[in-house]
Amino acid sequence: MADAKWYAIQSYSGHENKVQRLIQRRIDEELGEPEEKQIQEVMVPTREEVELRNGKRVTVTRKLYPGYVLVKMVYNQRNSHLINGIQGVIKFLGTGSEPQPLTDEELAKVLGQDDEVPAAAAEAPVVLIPFTSGQVVEVTDGPFKEFSGTVQGIDHEKGKVKVEVSLFGRPTSIELDYTQLRGF
Repeated sequence: MADAKWYAIQSYSGHENKVQRLIQRRIDEELGEPEEKQIQEVMVPTREEVELRNGKRVTVTRKLYPGYVLVKMVYNQRNSHLINGIQGVIKFLGTGSEPQPLTDEELAKVLGQDDEVPAAAAEAPVVLIPFTSGQVVEVTDGPFKEFSGTVQGIDHEKGKVKVEVSLFGRPTSIELDYTQLRGF
């Protein structure tokens, strides 16, 4: 049997999970061992992010590539017709008449397996800090409550923001958690 490769499928935005479920149903219905099947795996690349909602940290799952689904399969006319016939699928990605399978480098990037990123860091949720350098913010919590200042730097890994406030008429840098700040 030919080797199964990963292919990218374009789907309607917002229908990625539905397409994934329908393809998974086809995989489950096919008889045989998982490695012997023509269509083997399907996934929607996602990552966990921490965002601020009503002053609280909330972990949400975001799609890395909205509108795309990845499928590991043996590409042939039968499987191509089967996948393209699924509701919500637009087309396979690629140039020419046949789609291009994802390269190992592309797949590693999509799956978050870059050599530079340690495995533990890839698994940790990404903190989205809604501030930018130079933005004026107000401190909403802590000993500097009701102070206004300017964002000097952002540490995304720790979720900290370096803010310069005026303390006794002198500029003073303080490091605060991003949940202690409100932007203007």
